[in-house]
Amino acid sequence: MSGGDVLPAGRGAPPDAPHEGGGLEQLAEELRRGLDGLGAHAGGLFLLNPEHVLELTVLVGIPREFAGPWERVGLTTPMPLADPVRTGELVWVSGQEGWMRRYPRIAVAVPYDFSLAAVPVRGGHRLHGSVFALWPGTQPASIPDRLRNGMWSIAADAGHALDRAAPGGHRPGPGPGPGDGPLVWSAPSPAPGSAAATERMFERLPEGVFALDIHGLVTAVTPHAARLLDTPASRLIGTRPWEALPWLRDPLYDRFRGAVISGLPFSGTGLRPPGTWLDFEVYPSRSGVSVRVTPTPVGRAPEAPPPEFPGLSPVDGGALYHVLHLATALTEAIGVRDVVDLVADELMPAYGGQALAILVSDGDRLRVVGHRGHPSEVVARYDDTQWVPSEPGALTLRSGQPGFYESIADLDRDFPHRAGVHDGMASWAMLPLIASGRHIGTCVFAYAQPHRFSATERAVLTSLGGLIAQALDRARLYDKKLALARGLQDGLLPHALPAVPGLATAARYLPGTEGMDIGGDFYDLVRLRRDSAAAVIGDVQGHNVTAAALMGQIRTAVHAYATADASPGEVLAGTNRLLADLDSGLFASCACLRLDPYNHVARLASAGHPYPLVRSPDGTVRALSAPGGLLLGIEADSAYPQTEFPMPPGTTIALYTDGLIETPGVDLDEALAGLSDELAHSGNLPVEQLADTLIARTHATGPRTDDIALLLLRAVPEGSTGSG
Repeated sequence: MSGGDVLPAGRGAPPDAPHEGGGLEQLAEELRRGLDGLGAHAGGLFLLNPEHVLELTVLVGIPREFAGPWERVGLTTPMPLADPVRTGELVWVSGQEGWMRRYPRIAVAVPYDFSLAAVPVRGGHRLHGSVFALWPGTQPASIPDRLRNGMWSIAADAGHALDRAAPGGHRPGPGPGPGDGPLVWSAPSPAPGSAAATERMFERLPEGVFALDIHGLVTAVTPHAARLLDTPASRLIGTRPWEALPWLRDPLYDRFRGAVISGLPFSGTGLRPPGTWLDFEVYPSRSGVSVRVTPTPVGRAPEAPPPEFPGLSPVDGGALYHVLHLATALTEAIGVRDVVDLVADELMPAYGGQALAILVSDGDRLRVVGHRGHPSEVVARYDDTQWVPSEPGALTLRSGQPGFYESIADLDRDFPHRAGVHDGMASWAMLPLIASGRHIGTCVFAYAQPHRFSATERAVLTSLGGLIAQALDRARLYDKKLALARGLQDGLLPHALPAVPGLATAARYLPGTEGMDIGGDFYDLVRLRRDSAAAVIGDVQGHNVTAAALMGQIRTAVHAYATADASPGEVLAGTNRLLADLDSGLFASCACLRLDPYNHVARLASAGHPYPLVRSPDGTVRALSAPGGLLLGIEADSAYPQTEFPMPPGTTIALYTDGLIETPGVDLDEALAGLSDELAHSGNLPVEQLADTLIARTHATGPRTDDIALLLLRAVPEGSTGSG
């Protein structure tokens, strides 16, 4: 395995990193030998820095430019390099399907067929970071025991070495200063054009080939390959072929990158100007790659050459990665809080920033909708302030032009009126947030130390600002719609249940957690004369404003019929006729109870609703499977028979909607049995506590796809009410 990079202990240096005077080189060599023993073609070591960000410190088998996007990784970033540090477990991902399933953001930016294992690195004193290795994607879906054991062994050796380099976890003496370039350390390689390089090449492929090291530099070229490329070998040796011959960009660069990362062969076809088509086959090994070049057979070459784009150079893999990665991540953001968290988690570690604030225009005011790393007093100073274009953030918002201030002096020069009024940072990137041509805000990315923004960094940050703006605009609209929808639904549900002598009550309502649509679940308790009450619970078909509005009409109808002293069956029959007359096209399930605590009896009628659960005073629980009628809204003349049952003091009735028991992948009978067992076990709790206990069962089943309504009714000694 040839070549490795030792990245510097400079900006935010990992505290455990040995100096480059031997310790880190020795660690890199030990890592290389360990990876070689496992048959891995590449790997590396990440160490935690004082900011609790993982920094790539040792890299083996991959050019630094390919790993550039991952040189700094936040611990909260969903990546296989950070997950082992958070969980303490080995991570294994094999093949493109595995990447798409577990880490789709990486699969988009690195669409190659490779396998990766990563484990945490621990010493006797602390958690140091993580170590990873790469293999071709032909590995099995589950990591072989040999590779699992080998990875843990490599991690243990690295942990011991880091402990020796920094006893007690103390940071060693200062390394290179901020801004220093990486210290590149490679194992000895044959000189370009040497006999040894040529020999290695011929060991891989016999003829019509040229060889590249893992950095993409040409180390050897056969005469036949030079003739096919129409370029002297002396001009190619020591260069990257896609830089020496720009027409090689498309057929070769991405294939080289894919072969180095995946360890698998790649192939492609390219046009040598003016009209010669060539086939390229890229074969990787641990010492580099060999490229076989042959004329494209007649009849298989494309009919017309692709358009020429003069002056283009290969895409910067790191810049492209950050754009693709953030774009993919932001598709997962729903609300404004999600956008802020994703931007902070992805950009701050990647670009070394220490603080972030997102400001939006709200009329003539500027509001901070999210921030990270700023003290609360700084946020309060800028939040809900008047929109003044002479302020840096407001100027960026108005002009739509980014502002990069590499020092406090730069900021004071452009805004002399605010000299001395700072946020504790030393450098700032002010990124305009423009969505659909509208200037909606500014993203302020700040550094605690002076920071130089390269041309590439400025371009990428500006592009990312556009992605952030689009996601933020969608998220703000989502939050507004969600607040409106939830407000509508909350307004249609009772704010409090009436007190009924001889009855203790409790109710809970939980909206679904997937999407923003509201549902039609409802419940109510209507106090009637003679110390009796009517209880109702139901679920309108659908999850939208129409369902919620219909729910409000049904609840109103039930309330009206019940207060007119109608029986439960009459209440449902009258409500059904109303729903049929409305011709909404929606149906509803409903259960109605007439409760008479004084005489210790209850009557039930049901319109296709889940059976209530009744807990007797002795603790037994049964589902009240009374005969029922059709769902409301199907047939206008449907009848709803009713059932009477005893309700002595101590009886608890649980009315609920199907969201409480229906979970994807869970058998409905098993779920109902589990709810019954919980009611039997916890039924002696006060009804408010019992309601919390029954609702808590839903949190263990993951995201809710449906709303949940729960109404508990307990017969208590005469004259008592409340939560007994």
